[in-house]
Amino acid sequence: MTEQLRLMAVHAHPDDESSKGAATMAKYVSEGVDVLVVTCTGGERGSILNPKLQGDAYIEEHIHEVRAREMAEAREILGVKQEWLGFVDSGLPEGDPLPPLPEDCFALQDVEEAAGRLVRSIRAFRPHVITTYDENGGYPHPDHIMTHRITMAAFDAAGDPDRHPDAGEPWQPLKLYYNQGFNRPRTLALHEAMLERGLDSPYGEWLKRWEEFQRAERTLTTYVPCADFFEVRDKALIAHATQIDPDGGWFKVPLDLQREVWPTEEYELAKSLVDTSLPEDDLFAGIRDN
Repeated sequence: MTEQLRLMAVHAHPDDESSKGAATMAKYVSEGVDVLVVTCTGGERGSILNPKLQGDAYIEEHIHEVRAREMAEAREILGVKQEWLGFVDSGLPEGDPLPPLPEDCFALQDVEEAAGRLVRSIRAFRPHVITTYDENGGYPHPDHIMTHRITMAAFDAAGDPDRHPDAGEPWQPLKLYYNQGFNRPRTLALHEAMLERGLDSPYGEWLKRWEEFQRAERTLTTYVPCADFFEVRDKALIAHATQIDPDGGWFKVPLDLQREVWPTEEYELAKSLVDTSLPEDDLFAGIRDN
């Protein structure tokens, strides 16, 4: 294929792009692929998760601006383009019963109308491949689930001239994937490798919860080799300083062990308009030579 390949990653909040598929994106950027991250919300209702920054009055008052600056730093590290869809973070409701979602939030938008914004982005960028979350959102955050819903709708609508006719010239993406980097086989392999080396594993509780909730296994179809970009991934994630503790569990597994034991990031092929053979090692399988 002589045309430049283009990849769009649709995420709910700033920082999601750095924890889900970041090494894959950095790998493709290094190969000359044009990569665009679309961030649905500003993350303005997100908590400050880094204990070192909790209680900072400036951050609490200006969280939207702070997270935007963090996103700008992360996208520079990854080498990707990025745009905001402009929806308002829904927050993560907690309690029993759960409180109602805020009236203005992303998760309460009309799906077809909200998808129209993404259709406009798709038609402008013209991606061959789109990545997003599965129907469970990866985890049940209302913004992640809504991101899934509008991405699925926009994938189908972008190529249809009768839908969203004011959103630009129709363009049909060819493949859509769900990020499945947090999967049980990977987690178990890294957990066992840590224990074999006499190291404390950060994944013991994760695996217990998998067993407790009997979480259904997803179908992993695509394993992208990207171990050379794990360090870039981690730097991008650390750029989201309000959301990640650089001394926390995210970074307990040494990079050399990760590269040896599990050198890929995983995806689930959800839609494909081209022929491909599973399993794959490339999100553009079936497209490069077509």
